[in-house]
Amino acid sequence: MELTLNLNARLQPMHRHILEDKLQEILEKEKLGEVTGGGTLQSSKGGEIVSCDIEIHLNNSSLNNIDRLAELTNQLGIPKGSALLSTESKIKVGTLEGLAYYSNGTELTDEVYENCDINHVIEQMETAMEGIGRFYSYWEADEWTALYFYGTSFFEMKKRIEPFITSYPLCQKSRIEQIA
Repeated sequence: MELTLNLNARLQPMHRHILEDKLQEILEKEKLGEVTGGGTLQSSKGGEIVSCDIEIHLNNSSLNNIDRLAELTNQLGIPKGSALLSTESKIKVGTLEGLAYYSNGTELTDEVYENCDINHVIEQMETAMEGIGRFYSYWEADEWTALYFYGTSFFEMKKRIEPFITSYPLCQKSRIEQIA
């Protein structure tokens, strides 16, 4: 049986591959099937990542195996709004909420861009979110750099990073959106 795990996740292909590898290990261990491919959907406006798919071949299409696969995907750490799709059904999966942080790439002073580092932003946000969320992927464009975090609570992640955002110069004129 062929299934598609449609991820409500903004993952670059290299980050989606990490998830594919983890899923493949689980499928092999459980003798359920294998990952057969995947893809990333980008928006036609600006090219930002919208969602991802992981194609799965399930060895046995019994309801127990499909339910087990749904249970295992939730253990991987995937966002709410994701689904296991087949020609006959759609099973909602995902337990995590998503936070997109958009760093302004054009409206700050040259000094800020020269003296601040987006990697420092990622490190500080991950530290602040420890135990409830983590960094999954990013997207870069001329005007914005988006950092994608997923965790147990959008509001808690946002609350924890706000003190850093208000104090670090590179975080001026940024914006935050809930994405899952």
